[in-house]
Amino acid sequence: MKRARTARAAFPSVASAAGLAVGAALFLTGCSGCTRTQIRIVGSSTVYPFTTAVAEQFARAWPQYAAPIVESTGTGGGIKLLCSGVGQQFPDIANASRRIKRSEVEDCVKHGVKGLVEVQIGLDGLVVAQSRKANFPGVSERDIYRALAANPFGRGKNTARTWADVNPALPDIRIEVIGPPPTSGTRDSFNELYMVKGCETEPAMQALKKSDSDSFNTICNRIREDGAYVEGGENDNLIVQKIVANPNSLGVFGFSFLEENSDKVKDVPLNGVPATYENISTFKYPASRAMFFYVKAQHVRAVRGMAEFLDEFTRDATWGPDGYLSRRGLVASPVEARKRYAAAARDLTLLDPAVL
Repeated sequence: MKRARTARAAFPSVASAAGLAVGAALFLTGCSGCTRTQIRIVGSSTVYPFTTAVAEQFARAWPQYAAPIVESTGTGGGIKLLCSGVGQQFPDIANASRRIKRSEVEDCVKHGVKGLVEVQIGLDGLVVAQSRKANFPGVSERDIYRALAANPFGRGKNTARTWADVNPALPDIRIEVIGPPPTSGTRDSFNELYMVKGCETEPAMQALKKSDSDSFNTICNRIREDGAYVEGGENDNLIVQKIVANPNSLGVFGFSFLEENSDKVKDVPLNGVPATYENISTFKYPASRAMFFYVKAQHVRAVRGMAEFLDEFTRDATWGPDGYLSRRGLVASPVEARKRYAAAARDLTLLDPAVL
């Protein structure tokens, strides 16, 4: 069958070809002359709708290949699945709403996954949102930390019950924030972009970071477990539904879900800065972050359509400022970043763990 469009080069450089050939052979072990007919993708719930849109377009553009299977497992869970081994039973790509950790790459190597290609798909803002019916004023990272930390600034158990207890300028309503679980990359980003930043507003915490990093991480990252923070699962749409049902609650999720549900929810400005496309693209919004996917290079030759799928994802018509993913809330990476990561996907340039 004639291809619907011309793909970029499907194979890596000579330097890495031998390793990938070995990976393809391992993939086929135990399978009588076959390759998997569908790409399998796992990982971030935030990246999920973008990858699903690309998978749908890929199926239309390349009808000779089966549509990829995309699962929302959370970033941590998805990377763990990706790194569990090489072969048909293991996924080919993991979506991530944060960058992979060096410890996760080491886990990959331990299980025979010896080459990952990192692709930054775009930018996102990690938003604190409220119902359209609510009128919650702006917050700071310090407000969020003081409201949700188990042991704020190491001074004892958190006893704040209302937002006014945290900051007299905030409403006298019960603290209830619905957010991602520990398995989610969004939870990691929440800790980094809100909790740690809020914790570091206290000079004593900055000193502790230098003298006792373990204690610092515990004090700054640990979230209280008395109901003020409610884990909303890996489905961000459920968080949207819950804050709509309870206008006194706040929710934490990616900008794309704010855009998708703008008739129901709105952002709570952070440090006086609203969550908008422009503010996120320029990193003016304090909780801006990058999103990624990770490709198991050893599977590229063994799974039909992998090179073409990567080609589809990394076109400007897909992930550029005017691409179809922008209509779903993706904030495009700067042009030079898009060129660099598109080349990495095309040439299967392996991630160097030393940069992590």
